[in-house]
Amino acid sequence: MGRVIDLHTHTSASDGTYTPTQLVEEALRLKLNVLAITDHDTIDGLLEAERVCSEKGITFIPGIEIEIEYEGGEFHLLGLGIWDWKGAFWKKLQVLQAQRLERNLLILAKMQADGIVVEYEEIKKLAGGAIVGRPHIAQYLVQKGIAYSIEDAFHRFISPGKPYYAKKKAPSLKEGVDLIHSGGGKALIAHPDTLCLGSQQAETVLRMYKDMGVDGIEAYHPRVTKAVGAQWEAMADRLGLLVSAGSDFHGPSIPDRSLGRSSEGMWIEDSFAKPFLPNSCGILKV
Repeated sequence: MGRVIDLHTHTSASDGTYTPTQLVEEALRLKLNVLAITDHDTIDGLLEAERVCSEKGITFIPGIEIEIEYEGGEFHLLGLGIWDWKGAFWKKLQVLQAQRLERNLLILAKMQADGIVVEYEEIKKLAGGAIVGRPHIAQYLVQKGIAYSIEDAFHRFISPGKPYYAKKKAPSLKEGVDLIHSGGGKALIAHPDTLCLGSQQAETVLRMYKDMGVDGIEAYHPRVTKAVGAQWEAMADRLGLLVSAGSDFHGPSIPDRSLGRSSEGMWIEDSFAKPFLPNSCGILKV
């Protein structure tokens, strides 16, 4: 095993279990050389992660994961290498966070209409100051004895088609790409299998997305086999798109994902990191 990295991870700033410091410490324990933090719709964990990575000698890549308006599947856009995240990018991001709040309040309204006494402040406490997401609402349903587990809460109550689900107003692909580019980052389609594209249309659609500014795809992800990941990588190569690989690590809440590992538990090699590093970074042998 050579140098190991991870380009898709989550902290307690969104829906991960570990704080940014704890996540970096886990990366250090596993001897990762490069770590990207890609929390959902927030960059609140980046400053802490940047500081601790610097202290521990791990190359840090600032990132984000944004949900995109899409019918027929799930479209998440990774932003990797958002080196200008401390200025105008942060201000533009507030719009996404307002849309997330609106969606959360719609979910709570459905719960209240069903006779569940719920206070948003209680759910915010469960989030510990982080962005409130469906996992925190699921945790609340468990705490109140309405669901048996977080998985049960999602399965019976807050997934698409379930009684308390509310769709979040999401940005268009162009808006998401423009936001990521405004921070100096690269925009990549996360776990592209969730787009639910047929094998015949995938390449045509990805070519269209490239024309709209998409820079690449996350070919390797725990959701897919290495063989499928290789197919995505080959398609990206034909289209001139960047390729990334990640664990989509959330901590113990999603136990089948391990930091530094992707499809079928493969270690994520450092060659995937080069396009997202600052030009001055010479830590990798590439």
